[in-house]
Amino acid sequence: MTHLPVANASAGGRHSQPLTSRMSVFKPLPLGQRIPASLHAVSCSLPTMRDVRGYEEKDPAIVQHLTSGYPRFVVHPLLHELAAELLRRHGLNGHALWLVSSAAMAERLANHLGAAAVTRLVDGGLHGIAHPESPELRARARIFLQNVGGFLSSRAAAAELTQRGIRDAEEPEERFHGDALAEVRRHLRPAFPGVADDRLLVSNCGMNAVDAAFRTLAELQAAQGRTVWIQLGWLYLDTIALLQKFTRAPGDYVRVGDVFDLEALEQVFARHAGRVAGIVAEVPTNPLLQTPDVPRIAEIARRHGARVILDPSISSAFNTEILSFADVVVCSLTKYTASAGDLAAGLAVVNPALSDAAAVHAGIVRKLEPIHPRDLSRLAVEIARTGALLKRVHASVPRVVAFLEKHPAVGEVFWALRADSRENYLRVARSPDAVGAMITFTLRGSLEKFYDRLRLPKGPSFGMETTLICPFMYLAHYDLVTTEGGRAQLAANGLDPDLLRLSIGTEPVEDIIATLAEALA
Repeated sequence: MTHLPVANASAGGRHSQPLTSRMSVFKPLPLGQRIPASLHAVSCSLPTMRDVRGYEEKDPAIVQHLTSGYPRFVVHPLLHELAAELLRRHGLNGHALWLVSSAAMAERLANHLGAAAVTRLVDGGLHGIAHPESPELRARARIFLQNVGGFLSSRAAAAELTQRGIRDAEEPEERFHGDALAEVRRHLRPAFPGVADDRLLVSNCGMNAVDAAFRTLAELQAAQGRTVWIQLGWLYLDTIALLQKFTRAPGDYVRVGDVFDLEALEQVFARHAGRVAGIVAEVPTNPLLQTPDVPRIAEIARRHGARVILDPSISSAFNTEILSFADVVVCSLTKYTASAGDLAAGLAVVNPALSDAAAVHAGIVRKLEPIHPRDLSRLAVEIARTGALLKRVHASVPRVVAFLEKHPAVGEVFWALRADSRENYLRVARSPDAVGAMITFTLRGSLEKFYDRLRLPKGPSFGMETTLICPFMYLAHYDLVTTEGGRAQLAANGLDPDLLRLSIGTEPVEDIIATLAEALA
């Protein structure tokens, strides 16, 4: 085991105590505790693998402890409370009610479920879709809203409950007073030089930005007879779902599994000559942090008349310079910019050099779901901290990587500058140290033993001030992890079912490493 010296902040010199014997300052969080300790937290503690499995299997003994979770996966208690009140008020006993982000989203959900099977509910500024209790309809509605990012936000629900006298005053929090959208755009401006502020489109979550960009470009391309979409590499689960479910026909979804195999990409264009609508890629990918050759992908796509959607959420739009290679850049502002971890937001930006940039922009504007004003005012406060957060994590990530790579209990380590795609990443990075907060790694021993012993906060999401770790494949692809065929599919794509996803926060790096060392011992 490698012993690394650590800085002694009080003395300003080197500390003689090795990291492996340093006591962890992290306190284990109980099951279900919000991360952070905010009513609107986007993560919650899953401290053991038993808890993770129980969460995925909807075990009542586990689920009863969950007070919140990632907003697209766990319906917030405030939404349940508001829905119950509206069902009572409208005499819809025996129904389920899905509160959504807009009238347009309600219409989409109704059409998805079958308009004859649902009741459209409008109450003041609220929109929802009710249906008779049915496990099948519940599952279809929840998955649809998860895929496209259509849930009402918890702050919107809190405001309604307070205004209706059902709850006391809302939880106090710092909010921006003034033009919050202008403030958010002002901070986004350096990430997109040359783009007018009104072209920086903020949405209610990152997946909705992906959905709006994809649907807009798909419509434009379909008018030209182009309906085939290419998924490059293993992407985030809901991006995969969008492509699988919402391309025109099953044969129109094509996946190139190896992000580095540009010959395979060219072959797809050859097989579907004149029919490829576009490519969707992440820079880097989630969870293996592989960066494709972005300039070459853009050249191939443009040569064949295809569009390119690029998502830099893993390392953030502040760390990468990719708009010139994309038709649209989409990303989650829940990560890095909302670094307190208490709101969801997304962003879509059209490349202004496109010949039809105005049409693409207008199409996305029509399809984006609005961010609630209270979420926007909170984002306007938090986004000012982005630079400081990134500076801190960029100093810490290489040290954690070095520790993990040398530890005998660790298998593979993935990060933005891993050798297999280092050069590709550096081509689009704003600086050589702009690597983002994400590290993923595998173990040589038991996942359960390590995970259960680890004192770091454990839950979904990343890009927060708080360090977070999770068994990502269990949370994102439990159906694959738990079946023989699924595990074979993961293996074929170079994915270890026990892969851990670690997001480095702003805590002292010595404490993060010491805590990892304690659990790895």
